[in-house]
Amino acid sequence: MESYAPLLEKLRLPQPSLQRLAVISIFSKLRSAPNRLDSDSEPGREAITQCLLSASSAVVDQSVRELCRLVADLKMDLSRGLLELQSALEGSEPRFVGLFVKGIGLLVRLGFQRSDGSWRFASTEAHPFIKVLSYRAEVRDELVRQVVLFMVQNKQIGMEEVCEFLRPLLYYSILRVPFSDFSSALFARHLSISMALLCCSLPDDAIPILKLLIRCMKYFPQKNADDFGSLMDFAGHLVEAFIVVLRHFVAAQMLVTDIQLCGVELLETVLQLSTHPVKHSRWSEPVVELTKRLLLVQKDLGLRYTHELTSISLSLFTVLVQSELEHEQISVLKVILHLLKWKTDSGYMDGNSGCAFHEELLFIFPAISLMSSPSKSIKEAAGELIVILQKMIEKPLIVLKNDIPIKDQFQSVSVPGKIMFRLLQQLWSQDLSPSSKFFIETFAFSGTIESEGVSRVRRPWASKLIELFLTIADRKKCSLPVTPAQEVFMTEMPMRICTVASVLVTHQLQGPAAVDVLTAMGLVDPKLGIPLLLGVLFFTNMFARKDVGRGDMLLKVLGMLPSLASNSSMVPLVVQTILPLLHNNTNLVLYSAATRLLCQTWAANDRAFGSLQGILLPKNFTEFGHEKVVCLSMATSIRDICRKNPDRGVDLILSVSSCIEMQDPLIQALGFQSLAHLCEADVVDFYTAWDVIGKHMLDYSKDPNLAHSMCLLLRCGAMDAQAYPEASGHVLKMLWDIASTHGNGFKWSKARASAFDALSQYEIPDIEKIVPELRERSTCLLFSETNDEILGSMERFQVKIIAYEHMNRRRFAKERKAVTNKIEKLLDVLPQVIFSSGERSARECPGAALLCLSFTPKDSIKKGVYADAHALYENMLVEIAASLQLSRNTFVALLSLQSWKSFMRRWIRANMLSLDAKVSSVALDKPSKAAHDILKSMMRIAEESIPRSAENIVLALGALCAVLPQSAHTVISAASKFLLNWLFQFEHEHRQWSAAISLGVISSCLHVTDHKLKFQNISGLVEVLSSSKSTFVKGACGVGLGFSCQDLLTRTEAADNPDRGSYKMGEVELIGNIIRSLSLTILELTKSSSQLLRNLCECFSNDMVENGRHKSPDFLNEDCDLVEEDTWGLAGLVLGLGSSITAVYRTGEIDATLKIKDLIISWFPHAKPFIWSSDSCDEGYKMLLSVGSCLALPLVVAFCQRVELMDVGELDHLINGYRELISELLSVKKSGALHQSLLMASCAGAGSLLACVLKEGIDSIEVGCLKELLDLLRRCYSDPQPPSTCLGGMLGIVNSLGAEAGFVLIHPSSSNCSRDRLKESSHVICALLSSPVCEPLLTSSMQEIFLVAQQSDDNELQHYSAWALSFLRHSLWSKEVKVDDHVQTDTTVSEVVSQNFSNDSVVMKLCSWLTNVNSSNMNRPTSETGNTPDVRTIRTVLKCLSRAPRLPNFNWKAIVRRSMRYEVEIGNALPSDLAPQKGILRLECLNFSLAHASLFDQLLEFLDELSELSRFKTLEPNLQCCLLFRLADLVKVFSSSRREKLLSDIADFLLSLTSNQVYNLDQKILLRISCWKGLRQCLDEALLDSEEYLLGIERCMVVLFSLLPSYHPTSIAEAEHMNFNEEWSEAVRCFEKVPRDWLLNFLQVELDEENRRFIDILKKIEVKVRLVRSNSIPLAELGSLKAFLFNCNSNDTWNVLVEVVATLQHAEGSIKRQWLVDAVEISCVSTYPSTPLQFIGLLSGSCCKYMPLLILDRFSVFSDLPVTLSSLLTNPSWTVIAEHFTATLLASTERIYHWVTQPPCGEGTLTLQGIDKSENSLAPSLLQVMHDACTSLQNYLPLEKQITLANMAIH
Repeated sequence: MESYAPLLEKLRLPQPSLQRLAVISIFSKLRSAPNRLDSDSEPGREAITQCLLSASSAVVDQSVRELCRLVADLKMDLSRGLLELQSALEGSEPRFVGLFVKGIGLLVRLGFQRSDGSWRFASTEAHPFIKVLSYRAEVRDELVRQVVLFMVQNKQIGMEEVCEFLRPLLYYSILRVPFSDFSSALFARHLSISMALLCCSLPDDAIPILKLLIRCMKYFPQKNADDFGSLMDFAGHLVEAFIVVLRHFVAAQMLVTDIQLCGVELLETVLQLSTHPVKHSRWSEPVVELTKRLLLVQKDLGLRYTHELTSISLSLFTVLVQSELEHEQISVLKVILHLLKWKTDSGYMDGNSGCAFHEELLFIFPAISLMSSPSKSIKEAAGELIVILQKMIEKPLIVLKNDIPIKDQFQSVSVPGKIMFRLLQQLWSQDLSPSSKFFIETFAFSGTIESEGVSRVRRPWASKLIELFLTIADRKKCSLPVTPAQEVFMTEMPMRICTVASVLVTHQLQGPAAVDVLTAMGLVDPKLGIPLLLGVLFFTNMFARKDVGRGDMLLKVLGMLPSLASNSSMVPLVVQTILPLLHNNTNLVLYSAATRLLCQTWAANDRAFGSLQGILLPKNFTEFGHEKVVCLSMATSIRDICRKNPDRGVDLILSVSSCIEMQDPLIQALGFQSLAHLCEADVVDFYTAWDVIGKHMLDYSKDPNLAHSMCLLLRCGAMDAQAYPEASGHVLKMLWDIASTHGNGFKWSKARASAFDALSQYEIPDIEKIVPELRERSTCLLFSETNDEILGSMERFQVKIIAYEHMNRRRFAKERKAVTNKIEKLLDVLPQVIFSSGERSARECPGAALLCLSFTPKDSIKKGVYADAHALYENMLVEIAASLQLSRNTFVALLSLQSWKSFMRRWIRANMLSLDAKVSSVALDKPSKAAHDILKSMMRIAEESIPRSAENIVLALGALCAVLPQSAHTVISAASKFLLNWLFQFEHEHRQWSAAISLGVISSCLHVTDHKLKFQNISGLVEVLSSSKSTFVKGACGVGLGFSCQDLLTRTEAADNPDRGSYKMGEVELIGNIIRSLSLTILELTKSSSQLLRNLCECFSNDMVENGRHKSPDFLNEDCDLVEEDTWGLAGLVLGLGSSITAVYRTGEIDATLKIKDLIISWFPHAKPFIWSSDSCDEGYKMLLSVGSCLALPLVVAFCQRVELMDVGELDHLINGYRELISELLSVKKSGALHQSLLMASCAGAGSLLACVLKEGIDSIEVGCLKELLDLLRRCYSDPQPPSTCLGGMLGIVNSLGAEAGFVLIHPSSSNCSRDRLKESSHVICALLSSPVCEPLLTSSMQEIFLVAQQSDDNELQHYSAWALSFLRHSLWSKEVKVDDHVQTDTTVSEVVSQNFSNDSVVMKLCSWLTNVNSSNMNRPTSETGNTPDVRTIRTVLKCLSRAPRLPNFNWKAIVRRSMRYEVEIGNALPSDLAPQKGILRLECLNFSLAHASLFDQLLEFLDELSELSRFKTLEPNLQCCLLFRLADLVKVFSSSRREKLLSDIADFLLSLTSNQVYNLDQKILLRISCWKGLRQCLDEALLDSEEYLLGIERCMVVLFSLLPSYHPTSIAEAEHMNFNEEWSEAVRCFEKVPRDWLLNFLQVELDEENRRFIDILKKIEVKVRLVRSNSIPLAELGSLKAFLFNCNSNDTWNVLVEVVATLQHAEGSIKRQWLVDAVEISCVSTYPSTPLQFIGLLSGSCCKYMPLLILDRFSVFSDLPVTLSSLLTNPSWTVIAEHFTATLLASTERIYHWVTQPPCGEGTLTLQGIDKSENSLAPSLLQVMHDACTSLQNYLPLEKQITLANMAIH
């Protein structure tokens, strides 16, 4: 310090010049001093401080200068220099403040220049000018000058950089300084005005300054009138500055576009001042004037109108809508007019802009509304505006034929007018994308209005809007509570909505909907009455113009008038508007239209009734009697009055009478309708009125309209019909005449339908008195009708008759069945004739003995000899087994097996009775114990017996297992092991083949859990099949495998069994193994070259190594070594292959099924010359295969008929083939083994085929062909033939009657034995025993067989005839069931109660017709009965019978099947109007079966077959949907085990849909929807009676949920979008019904899981959201999902967010607010910030007042945030969170700001802020929207946060 002391002392000298020299010396020394004494040293700093803090002005002045030189010469750091000056400023005297500020200003300019304009500071407070401003109040004037100087001197660097440097100062001065004192508040104004004035001096550099000042206007305080005054003063200066700059640029012809864009921004900012929520009315007019001045200057300078000025029009629109004062309104109108004139003068209105749609159209309705103002000036301005707008709006109507899509023009929405214009654009252009819809579609009825849930069907905006407002209005009328948001809708929105709708009125397509919207707004807001009335006049005038030509819209607009009358104050105005049209000299069309309008006005308000009544006086009908159009309008109005208010209708009763007295049928018809309404309301007595008007009735038979109206009236006579019998009889006669009229055309159809409906109102006895033979005549009319509408009415009428018959039915005594058939009489005495004489024993007729004899003495109970029954049966077993010759004949072996079943049932029963006699035992144990004893005896005897006996005993062993219940599985297992042992004894052929057949039988009846044993048996059969050297053993193995297939894939495992899938796949592999083994064996043995057989092998290409086979059947190089004796071996293989067709079908291999059918048919000989020739190897093998084909065909045909795989042509061909084959064989005089075998097989097969076809009742057989075939069968045993041939003929006869001898694999059927009432026909379709056509031939044939059995010299022939008759007797008489009667079978069996009906009952007539029409006309449209019955008629008959409480005991299964096939086979002949409804008859057949399945086992079997998975897959989609939808009905009639299998099959079917290429997407969705509905009904009806059943339902739901689509509307069509929505809705309804514990466990979301199951997680969340909305689970379940949802990509979660917001509409306000706060808080840390911000946009938009105007898409919710958030948070209920929410939103905005402004980071998916890089594309627009939103909410921010917001550089 000592170094500078002398110099510092000189500062005290009194002379200023010396003081300056001292200062210069000090700073000179500082320049040259060493480091220890330089400016940075302690002495140097102290010297500088003393100089700056001196009291001498000269010292201070020179010190500042020298300090600045030091900095300029780089002898001192700039920051140090600023610090010294700022420190000195803070402690200096006031007179030196300006000096220091100047120094600081100099240093700031120096630093800015050195940095080339890039000088920035870490914080706002670090800015040197802001530091100066914060130190002392005296600095402000000089600081303003320094700022201006800074701008002037640095303009060469760039004014953009200068403004960016000064921006923090400007914002700080605006936001912070005014809050200290009033003088300080002037600084911001002074600074901003100075900068604005500087623009005038620097016009070339003024644009950046103007932009900065315009943006600063947004942050000026606006809390009181003074604030607004200051802001308006600044705005005025800024406008003047802008005008100066604008003039300069226009004169220089440079940057005109830029300055115009700047002007647009200035206009927008100025206009926003007038829409501020706390604006003061005295400033609105100055704002508009400033706007006007800016626009006029631009026009005066010759500038053209630019597209960017569109936003100005929308801002002006917002100002006009909000204005309530006349001076404001006139100001806005003038500005709009100037703007439109400028726009017109610029050619913008001529289409040069490329835009056919103008935002000024929004002013139409406000301008029309202002025409009701009392101010003349407003009317003039509004009128002038309307004229201009009318010219604009007429152009699209006349010129534009196609709507031009309009693109979005705004990225960020800051004023409501832009929202409205965007909505108008979307509605006008109809370019709403599939991913977009309206907020009102989703949120209007999910929370704001109580309803069941969110509507998922896309509906027009207009209809949803009308529904919303009318619902709110109805709630207010009913004094129900409405929410604050609803109140806002009703008060603020109608005017805005009317502005949009008024433009849409002129739209070509949406015009009518827009008129409906205007009508609704008039109903909810009475204040709009006058404006809407003026609007009606405006649009009426426009649409009435000839060049417009919109007569339809003219009537639609006039239709608004009546709705305006809903407000009583508007009634006089509306009536006065209409009455001038009702003068006598008015155009008649206008007169009639006015009449209708007045009537509708009365409907809206009863005050108009007086005027209306004067128009409808009776004298007017006389006056206008010849003017039909006027009379029609009056009659229609009278009709409407009587319908709406019968009491008012009574006042017009004379006018009603005048209508009826008119001679015009149409007017009289309206009169009848009017009277009908009065009679229905019971204000007029029908029969009293009828006495008066009846004489005026015109001829109704010539006019369908009159007939229809009469029916409407005559139905009113039903109530008092019995009190007026004569009059009612006359009425009923007229109704019947109309109903039975054969008029053509739609009108007559309507009349006849109404006649039947009217008849349905009367009592049936009253109708019967008038209509003789009512039932006969009504059913005849029904049978001949085809019109759907008439059929529907007929159905209701027939159902009424059926109900009447049921209530008044006679009680019939139940009669015992009497034997009336000669054949039945013969069979009844058969045992006595054969065995009772004592001449024959069981040894002589062993087959008949097995079927007919009971070996237990009748008096055994009395004698107590049951203990010896076992021994007796054991002896008979030995005796019959020794005497029954099988002769290595597979077919005879099957006959033996079938016979042994009856014997075994009796033996088991005898042993059980013996056990009862010895000791009491549990019922379940008795069959097992009895069978165990039998098994031991049989195994012992078999081991000891000779081969012939052993064969029979082994077959009997199989029969024993077949009749045992599954509960005796230990016995069956023991028998299986015994037979397996025999099967592999290759040295004993008789043991192998008999064991093979019995093993197959056993495999088909094993217990459901015996998987291992079943697989072992089948594997053994396959192994022996491949390795045995005996062809006959191979054939027996084939038969056994055929038996084994019957039980495969028929059982179901528990839903929770983990091995259920493996078991099923194992059985599928077994079936494939069986088919391949059989096919390969046939190929091996026959050396066939059949490609069809090879293709069948390829269908099941499983590995055959374990069977010793090669994978390819390439082994046909061996010699042809088969002989004729191998016939039955090959027959067994073919029979096994044919028997396997059912199992193959169950695997779903339809192609393989058809191949098997084609193979069996291809081996059928088809009547070729059958001569064995060893030279023709291939033909010879076909001959050998033909034996098996003849036996297998009935099995194949019976199955294919059931599953609709058999055509009628194929069936006729086969029957004729059998006939020709048998005829050819009989004509060949040869008795070789092959010939006998083929003749035997063909006869037995032919009889079985006839029985199968006729038993099913689906196809008919020509009588001539049938008789010829029966006669051929008769010749086989009546002519001299070998015994085997005779046996074949006899079996053919008895099989044709239903014996099923030898065909144990034919599907059992509970065929109804009742005799259907069939008409005489040339075809037979019922069982032969029920058909009288062939009765004589069959009777004689049976008598012949009986005589042979009774007395014949040939014992073998006698045995065969007795055996054949016994089969038929056993089939008809034996009603034995399995021993375990207490065990419930797989299908619920319900006893059919005998239903007796009189022949003339409607039910019987309908049933008989249904039976005969199918039998006589099926596939034969030109039959003798007449025309082909119409599909619709048959459907109606079925619908009637479905509603019948009981039905006669017909063969309903056959009837339903015939009906189902009927529609398919006449499909090409269907009328064109039925083409879209293909399948309606088949669907009705299904409904009929479901309706009566509980009463008829046949229908239950039919449903069981259809529900089988393999069959179900082949059904049409509509039938599949029906079965899935009626799942609950199926469950009711199925047993528990069948139910479990049904649910398992459904789950498997649903899983198969994913890979199924047959169904299109829509069909798959409909199937899933139907299944959801069916499961829900099951849950609804509380059918959860077992855990397995519930598990089955849950498994189906899990599968369906996995198939539930993840909804992406941008990738699907609109129709599919609707189906997806319906599927989701049905799924949620189903989940609502399941147990809560299972539901919550299933919907548990694993949030820690990676994206492997992300889609499933989202689906679970959406289901949970919808369940919360339906109150099925609490809202708290969604709370834990917030973090997950808001941290996912918005592209994935958009739909879930929409659902969450829709659900929150139901929640309390506090919960909504908490979700909003949580969302904004999570946005500060979310990896995907756009997701929570989307949610904020959704929630704020759905809860704010602008909700009806908002568009719901992913980007609009962003752009609308500034408007929706500011609107929401100004609501008092939301203000409580405003400050916290806004502060958090600003924090999130800062995060986004740093994300956008930071340099990009390196590799990786996240930015430095932890934001996923996939969000980069949204960054700029997202930041802009968030900044605008924060700006609109800045008043809720503290000052520091406001400054932070303002300092964000958003461009």
